Amino acid sequence: MIRPILLATCLALPLPVLADTPVTIALDWTLNTNHIGLVVARDKGFYADAGLTVDILPYSDTSSAALLAGGVTDFGYLTSLGFMSARAGGADMTALWATMQHETGRLVYNTDNAAIKRPADLSGKIYAGFGSAWEAALIGTMIRADGGDPVWDTVTLGTGAYEALASGAVDFTLEVATWEGVNGTLLGRRQSAFAYADYGIPDQHNGYIAASGKTLADKPQVVTAFMQATQAGYEWAADYPAEAADLLIKAGDFPNRDLVHGSMKAIADGGYLRDGDAPVGRIDPDRFVTMARFLFDSGVLKDAGGAPRAWPGDVSGWYDQRWMRD
Repeated sequence: MIRPILLATCLALPLPVLADTPVTIALDWTLNTNHIGLVVARDKGFYADAGLTVDILPYSDTSSAALLAGGVTDFGYLTSLGFMSARAGGADMTALWATMQHETGRLVYNTDNAAIKRPADLSGKIYAGFGSAWEAALIGTMIRADGGDPVWDTVTLGTGAYEALASGAVDFTLEVATWEGVNGTLLGRRQSAFAYADYGIPDQHNGYIAASGKTLADKPQVVTAFMQATQAGYEWAADYPAEAADLLIKAGDFPNRDLVHGSMKAIADGGYLRDGDAPVGRIDPDRFVTMARFLFDSGVLKDAGGAPRAWPGDVSGWYDQRWMRD
């Protein structure tokens, strides 16, 4: 067991000298296992050791992208689509981190639905959706890649989609394998899934931490300290998923402890946080640009006026990981 030694060494390396510097980060959704490293870094004292007092702002009706762009928060935790959409729309923000090294989403349907065996079979079926343009591009691409006609009916249900699918009121929906997928298993639901990457969708990161251009320019020491302590938090969670789940349960309101533990196990077993020898949190340039190009070409990313953006030719300036140790 060398990880605790490595972690201690990591935290002992020289960091900017800070003293109780306040830092805020806004979440993209209610507290869940995607945010595990933030909670670990706070509650294990990694932020305090870096001279930071970190306030994890609860999810609200105002998106984390809007709070970050408006200067309300120092950092924002954003979905992949949330970050890409905000940046394409002209928001001055830069991605510093990617939590999940591979796509955790998948298209799910009831296993006992004999009419669905492959994505092409979704043509003409009823989809329970969440109201984003990404969904149409995603589903259409998958059906076409499997040789089907990309035509289906959509009912926008939000989180009610999962109960609707379980009852048979709709034919398919999208879910996060490491959360809704785990919950479905705990509930005994017989459901099957299609992986996006098997049917024409680029594999992508999930969960970005971003900062505004102003924060990067005015507080470089804070950025480095916060991000390195955050990385230590996620590294600890990757090594000790059960213990990390317990910390998260203490930090939030989780009626089902088994869901939190099951989610962390799925994340650890699936290699989502740690992909081989790549550092936790690493943004893969090829993965980043390939998904950005897909979203541009699909008309998902729009400018501030709502018009589809043309591919800019280079998005390497959209992310920056110079804070990260080699």
